[in-house]
Amino acid sequence: MSTEGKIDTVADFEDDAGSLVEDVHENQLWAKTRWRQQLLRWGVEERGILPVPPSQRTDRHYSKVFFVFFSANCNILSFSAGTLGPIAYGLGLRDTCFVILFFNLMTNIPPAYLATFGPRLGLRQMCQARYSFGYFGVIIMSLFNMATGMGYNILNCILGGQTLSSVSSGHLTWTVGIVIIALISLFVSFCGYRVLIWYERLMWIPVFVAYLVAAGLGGKHLINPPPAVPATAADILSFASVIAGFVISYAPISSDYTLYYTPDAPAWRVFTWTYLGLNVPVITLQCLGASFAVAASTVPAWNEGYTNGNVGGLLDAILSPVGNFGKFLTVMLALSATGNIAMTLYSFCMSFQVFIPQATYVPRYFFSVLATAIIIPLAIVGQHKFYDTLSNFLGLIGYWSSAFCAVVITEHLAIRRGAFAAYDLRCWNDSRRLPLGLAAVGACVLAVGLIVPSMDQVWFVGPIARTTGDIGFELAFVTTALCYVPLRMLELRFRELV
Repeated sequence: MSTEGKIDTVADFEDDAGSLVEDVHENQLWAKTRWRQQLLRWGVEERGILPVPPSQRTDRHYSKVFFVFFSANCNILSFSAGTLGPIAYGLGLRDTCFVILFFNLMTNIPPAYLATFGPRLGLRQMCQARYSFGYFGVIIMSLFNMATGMGYNILNCILGGQTLSSVSSGHLTWTVGIVIIALISLFVSFCGYRVLIWYERLMWIPVFVAYLVAAGLGGKHLINPPPAVPATAADILSFASVIAGFVISYAPISSDYTLYYTPDAPAWRVFTWTYLGLNVPVITLQCLGASFAVAASTVPAWNEGYTNGNVGGLLDAILSPVGNFGKFLTVMLALSATGNIAMTLYSFCMSFQVFIPQATYVPRYFFSVLATAIIIPLAIVGQHKFYDTLSNFLGLIGYWSSAFCAVVITEHLAIRRGAFAAYDLRCWNDSRRLPLGLAAVGACVLAVGLIVPSMDQVWFVGPIARTTGDIGFELAFVTTALCYVPLRMLELRFRELV
């Protein structure tokens, strides 16, 4: 595309996006109501999946994305995911930490890379995926993404509720704790991007202090972990699939938090801030969680608090030597779940509007309320089966997220040669001009043929996984990428590249 053509495209996109936003806001449900006008005066964000034109992409504080992901993962769920290595897979501390380090460093690359698309395109991650999956094909991915977000939120609500209950010595039930965590998260998500960013930039501080105090109090018990049974390759790879699922699932939402950056934002800075924001808290807290889980059996008070996999009870027992200050820190750890839930609720709204495009005419915050109404009862029902739910859920989401990354990244690098100018942004919502999506969906379906035999789940172990352990997410990425290129080249014969 010529320079003049690029300028025309940007100008057209600016005009189209501006008029579209105005049209949608004027025709939204409750557009003329007094309470809607009051929410706007308070600064509540309404924008859902509507593109952000270049004139509104003015943010140069690139470190914000670091704090979004750092705070979202500096929480009790990251700690609990690390405990799965020794508890669910029988790994020793050294093997657990090695898996955590290596697979986080590897699988955080796709989310960090896709975050660099936001400033250049001004589109939510699921809208960007329309340029490979098509207008209708991406609906399937949006459904998976909503299910993933809801699953994470349920787990976080359970953990937060457990921990609040532990602080109150059982006077506050898990159910009430779950409701409290969910409602705080709803408030942050309801307000929108600005409040969410502000909240994430502050919430990590007391949580970080709490973990420092916990490490200081329990450090003497962590120095000499008890000997472990030698790990098998199958156990290591199965735990690796859980670790991969924990972080690669951020890829379908990562650019939701970078699309307000200036279009000329240095890609390396956006990538680096995102990559560090994911790796630093996740690796640190997962290793810390594994360390405490291994040591819990040697400390009677910890072991009692950890009964039935109660992570909140374990943390309360660790912090109990500092009295009421320890209880305050435990409450902060419980509330740390709200940062992750609020972020996920925010992106749930975008996925819902891609799933049902007509929902664009409903204010974004309505879907935060809807999601919370679904999360609370499901978390209450599943609160006493946390570990089974966590290991099964994290293992499964890695498969589809890996295939999604393979398609979107291969489309950008192999089909569009890494050129953002190759995306015609005027077509972001045009089903007649966007790709058919058959190549993307077809590649994912073909990959299932290798994913299923490579799965190692409680309810199913494939023939390949019996020998190797769970290698489904690795094969999902490689197989999908290899199948996508020829299928996409064939698809381009029927509909030109936009």
